[in-house]
Amino acid sequence: MRRARSVPLTVALALAALPLTVAPASAAPPSGPVFADGAAQPVFDPKDVLRENVWVRAPVDSDRDGKDDEAHALVVRPKVTTTGLKVPVVYLPSPYYAPTNDVPNHNVDVELHVPKRPGRDGAVTSARTDERVEAAVGGPREKPIPVSRYEEYFTSRGFAVVYGESLGTGESSGCPTTGGRNETIGAKSIVDWLNGRAPARDEKGAAATATWSTGKTGMMGVSYNGTLPNAVASTGVKGLEAIVPIAAISSWYDYYRADGAVVAPGTYQGEDADVLAEYVHTRTDREICKPIIAEVAAAQDRITGDYSEFWDERNYLNDVRKVKAATLVVHGLNDWNVKTKHAAQWYEQLRKQGTPHKIWWHQSGHSDPFSLRKDEWLKTLNRWFTRYLYSQQNGVEQEPRATLQREDKSWVQEAEWPAPGTREVGFHPLPGGNTTGALSHIDGVHGRPVLENIVDDATKKAEDLTAAAESPHRLSYFSGPAAAPLRVSGTVGVDLKVSFTRPAANLTALLVDRAPDGKNHIITRGWTDPQNRTSEDRTQPLRPGVQYRVNIEMQPDDYVLPAGHKLGLVLLSSDYDYTLRPKPGAGLSVNLNQSEFTLPIVGGTPAVRAAFGS
Repeated sequence: MRRARSVPLTVALALAALPLTVAPASAAPPSGPVFADGAAQPVFDPKDVLRENVWVRAPVDSDRDGKDDEAHALVVRPKVTTTGLKVPVVYLPSPYYAPTNDVPNHNVDVELHVPKRPGRDGAVTSARTDERVEAAVGGPREKPIPVSRYEEYFTSRGFAVVYGESLGTGESSGCPTTGGRNETIGAKSIVDWLNGRAPARDEKGAAATATWSTGKTGMMGVSYNGTLPNAVASTGVKGLEAIVPIAAISSWYDYYRADGAVVAPGTYQGEDADVLAEYVHTRTDREICKPIIAEVAAAQDRITGDYSEFWDERNYLNDVRKVKAATLVVHGLNDWNVKTKHAAQWYEQLRKQGTPHKIWWHQSGHSDPFSLRKDEWLKTLNRWFTRYLYSQQNGVEQEPRATLQREDKSWVQEAEWPAPGTREVGFHPLPGGNTTGALSHIDGVHGRPVLENIVDDATKKAEDLTAAAESPHRLSYFSGPAAAPLRVSGTVGVDLKVSFTRPAANLTALLVDRAPDGKNHIITRGWTDPQNRTSEDRTQPLRPGVQYRVNIEMQPDDYVLPAGHKLGLVLLSSDYDYTLRPKPGAGLSVNLNQSEFTLPIVGGTPAVRAAFGS
């Protein structure tokens, strides 16, 4: 989730690089907002605003100084609010408003953990060591909070904009803990202040109140800035009426781990919770937080990779039932930083429990749709906040729930996601995986066990192994060319019977599109630690030579395999860009007779038969 050293991506995305068109202010300012076509109109002068700093008391003492932490907020509101107009708030939280620190990542060229001894329940008890890399600590913030590209858009339409600094960052006190409960409380306290439930002070120390606020608040942001809205919504706080989490995390375990495996955010190999905490640790006095960040480093457990109380505290799905805020989820189908699982599992729970919901899937990576489809995005965002912050009955809840960008960059609207009519279909690998085995939806291997082998080599990249015509370091299985397009919508599952030559190994699965010219595109991928084969919170020893049932869930996706292309499953051990990288040599043996993978296919079995025959 870290960005470029000079300006974090989430901050850069917030800069007002692209001016928004607003209506010129009239001689007499309007007395209230104006709505047309279900959206607030730009009737206020975006330059005629008040900018005020407040420090809101949060009921938590995360820096352990004996005082409640304070969350710093910058309020930007139309000046007309000084004459009695009350307005709702678009709240933009972030730990990135102050210049961040240069922090090295953990070394990932390490051997995998081998349990010393089993506990009474078969789980492993082992000492957790602090392997945190010492960080280079930067100075306090030297620049003001950058102006969001959304500020003028919303203030001109009768919303206030509030920038909130996460605890331990910028001018807030407290300590950063990478998604810990204290950060949720700090961000939530600003919503409470806007509703008259939390005290605050201004720059002179006088009591500050939000008498100009209706109390109705919407939160939005990208990446960590979008994760905080998820966290605050999971508290069920009154007054938070809508959230727009963009490329946001729903469980921090799923950001830094995958089913027991230590897994990196895309392009940030070796980052972990402690590294990110140090990266955003920008309050003026940073000595006070060193013990807290050291505790994060120890508790995150890069040794076993197990789910624990530390990660459970950072799992917002635990409290998703409390979410009442109407949620517009936005995520890139090619986001390998905050992976698609975060959006898919969050959205699924909101859909099941009936929370107002909508999802945008786009074809880019870790980005804001503002830069992809500006006009339509702003229209959607405006109508969402107009509906839930201004209570205008514009009918957004009756509209199609899913907006998707297809591979050709066109956009479609659908009733829901995953696509209606999606059904799971099983595929079976057939012998020949060290070159290219077949992949069949009709029948698998019968009779005597057929075993195919992988020798791990973490120095080789998944893309190169997939492209290789022959390799002992991966198993490759492909269908014939599709006679018709085939759409995957949801989560691909892999069910393997596998044995190992060593007591520890990585296991990686890839879903691949092979074009007629032989070029390969990795559609999605997934990882697991076979030592966590029964539970992500329990490491159990592997006995070399024993076959184990191991399941892998790939990252959710929505992808159309074009006619003429082949569908492939590639299995390997270590994934150079994502997993830990032990020395080469670990062996894996896959029993094809008892291995299968399931695809969520739009149209189910009939669609597969149309593509690959019956």
